[in-house]
Amino acid sequence: VALCGRCGAGGSGRHRFPRREAEASSPPQAATAPGRRGGKEPSVGQWGGRVPAGPLGRVARAGALLWRGPDPLTVLTAGSVRRALLNSSAAWVVQFYSSSCGHCIAFAPTWRALAGDVKDWESAIRVGVLDCGEEENYETCKEYGIHYYPTFRVTGADRELQTVRQMMIDFLQNHSQELRPPACPPLDPASSSDITSLFDKNSHHYTAVVFESNNSYVGREVILDLIQYENIIVKRALNFDKLLLEKLGITSVPSCYLIHPNGSHGLINILKPLRSSFSSYLKSLPGVRKKLLLPIQLPVQENREESMEIKVWKEFDKSKLYMADLESGLHYLLRVELATHKTLEGAELKTFKDFVTISAKLFPGRQPVVKLLETLQEWLVSLPLDKIPYDAILDLVNNKMRISGIFLTKKVQWVGCQGSRPELRGYTCSLWKLFHTLTVQAALRPKALINTGLEDNPQIVLQIMRRYIHHFFGCKACAQHFEEMAKESMDSVKTLDKAVLWLWEKHNVVNNRLAGDLTEDPKFPKVQWPTPDICPACHEEIKGLHSWNEAQVLQFMKYHYNSENILYKYTASQTDSSETEQGDTGEVKDKNPLKKPSGNRENKIQDKENILDSDSKVLDKLVANHGPVKDSGKSPVGSASLKETKQAMSFLGIGFSNIDMSLCVILYVASSLFLMIMYFFFRMRSKRWKVKYYRSSV
Repeated sequence: VALCGRCGAGGSGRHRFPRREAEASSPPQAATAPGRRGGKEPSVGQWGGRVPAGPLGRVARAGALLWRGPDPLTVLTAGSVRRALLNSSAAWVVQFYSSSCGHCIAFAPTWRALAGDVKDWESAIRVGVLDCGEEENYETCKEYGIHYYPTFRVTGADRELQTVRQMMIDFLQNHSQELRPPACPPLDPASSSDITSLFDKNSHHYTAVVFESNNSYVGREVILDLIQYENIIVKRALNFDKLLLEKLGITSVPSCYLIHPNGSHGLINILKPLRSSFSSYLKSLPGVRKKLLLPIQLPVQENREESMEIKVWKEFDKSKLYMADLESGLHYLLRVELATHKTLEGAELKTFKDFVTISAKLFPGRQPVVKLLETLQEWLVSLPLDKIPYDAILDLVNNKMRISGIFLTKKVQWVGCQGSRPELRGYTCSLWKLFHTLTVQAALRPKALINTGLEDNPQIVLQIMRRYIHHFFGCKACAQHFEEMAKESMDSVKTLDKAVLWLWEKHNVVNNRLAGDLTEDPKFPKVQWPTPDICPACHEEIKGLHSWNEAQVLQFMKYHYNSENILYKYTASQTDSSETEQGDTGEVKDKNPLKKPSGNRENKIQDKENILDSDSKVLDKLVANHGPVKDSGKSPVGSASLKETKQAMSFLGIGFSNIDMSLCVILYVASSLFLMIMYFFFRMRSKRWKVKYYRSSV
């Protein structure tokens, strides 16, 4: 995403560019012209706006690690992005990336090379990066509407670099003179008369003229390469005037013609007429030197590498499943990945509802987490809205209604999914583990989804996973790969056990494809799983060739992703409003918090009241934001819940309990009786007064 265009306070500029063959993402949305109010994007100050760009990637707190060293680009954060863009004299190309995007990590060397290639252009346009996988940047990325990573893809690293560089040039050239960055020189071609007027005149500087064809970028690239150098001016001219070319002895283009300060001039003889050759020759001329530029003024921040929390390596047993990984994955899914969608509607809303339903019914988690999922599921079923704002979902996930007994960690704590570097493994690992767990639980508890509308479908968990990855997973290239695998063979799944084996098989296909890739963790190589050391019976050899014993693999999967194989070491707990590490003591399984919410009838009633109470508040908020509630013909369960919710809204009002309402009724009856007694008392007293002072008329 490139940011450019001069915008005033409250305005933004988003510009459309010619679509190139190399672009894989959809083109940017149209918006207002620079300097005018409009568009949905928040103001980013002078030179704000958007053009397509490319991918990057790493994990929270990993930005400084991936881009440490002498990188020729600027690492931005939520606290510095507006300061950098506001009233900037240069345009910006800002790369938004995500920690869960392996393709982003693979693209990082290309983006770094691009930044180095256009380093001399920073007076006119600068290159930056912003990590959407870092917690402090969540809101900023959401404001810019970043949904997928990468947002721009092309084939071939060289083509990527060249294409983005040329789009930057188009972006600068398409601005009018008034809206162009002040340091950006004219990029339009000079006329023949302008060129001839330069000859036989003394000047204090060199003048270089690059003659080229109309579709060439060499001249504009050389102009931008030399904008930071003194005592030289570069212009470009097209090869339309054949007489002028013949007069100057130019037989091929691109060619560079140099006019010296003393008025002498001649053609530069260069064997390879390349941008780098022209720029290098001109920079080496006597008296041509680089200008002293002021550094970019950004907010003073503490050293990120020194201030980053020191991550202590957590020892773990690879034959066990860790609840910290599953809960951290849910946290990232609900609070980070889902946050890129401001509103859920249509297929996205249906997918999210189904995902919450299977999670509430199948997730083998601790009681507070399961209760949160169940509360979220009941709340979603009870809302007859065509679209739901994400902020309303986040309020419930964060328990803004203060419902007792629900909790989900608010920080990432990888254990079995930790990587040797922060940008490796993490969320993608936990997402695989989460869906493996759900497929196994569906096979172990086939009646868990009864009365949800999702029963009697052996592919249901896989289908919901497929839809979730399509609509929400940030790595678009990864989503496309999974969709191809699903189209190929998911329809062949006829039983719940086959669903477990299908996902296991496709996970190994992905491991095989990514083996040796830049995204592979050297400490955790991509191998076929389960390995012989944790499941010897899963491996066989038939006629000298390795083969899988799928019956043993299925048995292993059901054991590995069973609740009995889960360890709770390193899981976060709720103490007041803070979270603390349970440490080694958490390794011992606490049976009570892992049970499904049961309790006695009184507790169930109280929990139901809390859910209805939260429903009434959130429904009030949604009705206020989206108008009257539509009756869309929900299921009997949904209708009953909605009826109870409406009753809760009209009767409970601001959330009184039954005791509070009983006291109100008693006070109401007592006050009514008191008023009636007072009424009759004064009525009788008035009659007596009239009789006593009655006078007959004369």
